[in-house]
Amino acid sequence: MKAFLILEDKTVFSGISIGSKKDIISEIVFNTSMTGYLEVLTDPSYAGQAVAMTYPLIGNYGITPDMESKKAWPDGFIVRELSRIPSNFRSEGTIQDFLTTQDIPGIAGIDTRALTKILREKGTMNGMITTNENYDLEEIIPKLKAYKIGDVVSKVTCKEKYVLPGDGPKVALLDYGAKKNIAKSLNDRGCEVTVYPASTKAAEIIEANPEGIMLSNGPGDPEANVQIIEEIKQLYQSDIPIFAICLGHQLMALANGAKTYKLKYGHRGGNHPVKDLENGRVYISSQNHGYAVDGSTLGKEVAEEAFINVNDKTNEGFAYKNKNIFTVQFHPEAAPGPLDSGYLFDRFMDMMKGAK
Repeated sequence: MKAFLILEDKTVFSGISIGSKKDIISEIVFNTSMTGYLEVLTDPSYAGQAVAMTYPLIGNYGITPDMESKKAWPDGFIVRELSRIPSNFRSEGTIQDFLTTQDIPGIAGIDTRALTKILREKGTMNGMITTNENYDLEEIIPKLKAYKIGDVVSKVTCKEKYVLPGDGPKVALLDYGAKKNIAKSLNDRGCEVTVYPASTKAAEIIEANPEGIMLSNGPGDPEANVQIIEEIKQLYQSDIPIFAICLGHQLMALANGAKTYKLKYGHRGGNHPVKDLENGRVYISSQNHGYAVDGSTLGKEVAEEAFINVNDKTNEGFAYKNKNIFTVQFHPEAAPGPLDSGYLFDRFMDMMKGAK
């Protein structure tokens, strides 16, 4: 069956329908990872977006147990070539069956290189995936321009708290759309991890007396999370060590008076270089975000810049002054990789030990 990807600038790509046959309108973004398409599909940070994979062949190793959450989150999936026969001893099925089961529509056989160039030159834009060959551009374009991602954190967070047992430090993980490997990275280091819904009050977290707090990644515009930011202000006032990733990093900055802004086309992929300003080293990182913190808007007396993006010099992390708090924009838990910055979890472990 034919499928069409229609962008709000009236560009139309024609391809083959994969997965669900329903029509969707979403924000169209691209990911430059060469592997890890299953981790991309199950990353809650993609809620409200349709993802185009820039690597041309997708699905060649099938569907494996490497899921970052219990379900897929993107609105749609866009690929150049879909492998019809996976080859991998761990494969449990094909990506086309997975998309159908997860009710995610997609399109294959389009020029994803051309699509990516459009998004890089004109910026991220909304689009529609449809199987309707009689589509009406004049009717569709206003709908595309009107689309907003809205409140997606409440959709992706866990519904009630749960505990991953461990005999080490007790860590409270605020789930704003947390990838599974964040909790696992802590659990592997012996931590007892209690995962809390995004709406949990700061008083409940503090009363539980954790030895550390993690603020997770998540989707959407960080400034839309007004109530969460108010709770983070209270967590900031406590003396509990805090480590924040991606959306959590942005929310901590907003809680301290900083501003965020939307990037032209975001950072999404497993090949983004970041520089640790403390030691001068550059690490290759996994990233997935469409917004960034304006480092100049966070007071120098509050925090100092700890990481920057080597490509575009955007902020990638802060070390907060007179507080056991550090935050990063990238994903040290990787999944699928690279693993360069996994040492940040060890830094958090040392911070919790030093705070005792």
